[in-house]
Amino acid sequence: MLAQLRFLVLMLHVRIARARRAERGASMVEWVIITAILAALALSVGYLIVDKISSKASTINLDK
Repeated sequence: MLAQLRFLVLMLHVRIARARRAERGASMVEWVIITAILAALALSVGYLIVDKISSKASTINLDK
């Protein structure tokens, strides 16, 4: 039981030490910005594809 408590305290210290490192937070912000840019790019490409398909579909003559 005491060994488990020591392990939990050690894990808590490790997590606190990781959270205090400034570079980890900075890299997280960078990843969020990169992800947001990629998501915006994907939405833009999706919009362009839907727009092109819709314009082509509207030119199809359905009269026999």
